[in-house]
Amino acid sequence: MFWILVVKLVCLPLWRRMAVWFLWSLLLWAGGTMEAQKAAFPVAVTGAQVQGQVGGSVLLVAECHPGFQVREAVWRSLWPSEELLATSFRGSLEILYHSRFLGRTQMHSNLSLELRPLKSGDSGNFSVLLVDTGGRTWTQILHLKVYDAVPRPVVQVFIAVSGDAQSPKTCQAFLSCWVPNISDITYSWQQEGTVDFGTKLHGLFMDGQVLMVSLGPEDKGMAYSCIVSNPVSWNSTVVNPWESCNHEAGKSSYKDVLLVVVPVSLLLILVGLLSAWHWGPCSGKKKDACANGVALETENPLV
Repeated sequence: MFWILVVKLVCLPLWRRMAVWFLWSLLLWAGGTMEAQKAAFPVAVTGAQVQGQVGGSVLLVAECHPGFQVREAVWRSLWPSEELLATSFRGSLEILYHSRFLGRTQMHSNLSLELRPLKSGDSGNFSVLLVDTGGRTWTQILHLKVYDAVPRPVVQVFIAVSGDAQSPKTCQAFLSCWVPNISDITYSWQQEGTVDFGTKLHGLFMDGQVLMVSLGPEDKGMAYSCIVSNPVSWNSTVVNPWESCNHEAGKSSYKDVLLVVVPVSLLLILVGLLSAWHWGPCSGKKKDACANGVALETENPLV
């Protein structure tokens, strides 16, 4: 049959042969394009990142290629243990599978899976397998990371001892900020009422956890806020370091008073001891003997 077609084509006029070859080439190109599209159709998507907060909720979205007519959907937890979470078959949803998420899952009409309330141990990998009416499959893998809510940070103020080179009216303070038992957090500082620290001396240490500031009497009302954050929450605390500077200055004045009061008190005590020693022989029972001695000397004057 093929050779008959070839003979017929040879017998055709040149312009007709060219038209037939063009149609055949077009059909072959269209068929190759369709096959290439089928081969290029992805069967799995990985690497999607999802973040959630303990006590909150998270939505794992099922996405597929345009034109993909979903007939079945299967949600699984892959890590730390593989568990079946929810399924959908021709519109019928099922979520009552015995897993660590039992009672905390909800499957929506768009086949996305909602988890709530989240726990700190819910972090892990999840997958959704979609099957279309033609039997093709599409797998999507998502990585869920659950973070704790950031509590209010604790800020401590430490005052540096003034040296000779430093102005006596200047206070150098170290502000230490921290939160307990929280991972993946970042520290930052902000001067209240301004965008930056201006021209004041400052420095950051320990990845922003400690701030050094140099203050003067004109900075009496200046306050700093420590901001602690993770990918899903943040918290802050405001502190006025000049109050601690005044407290430290008061302690220095008290020391100066002690340097004056203690020597004077010791001098008075010494004077009292000397007085007691001087008048000691005429005290108590010896007082009468002293009086008799004085009387005898009066009765027997020297001739």
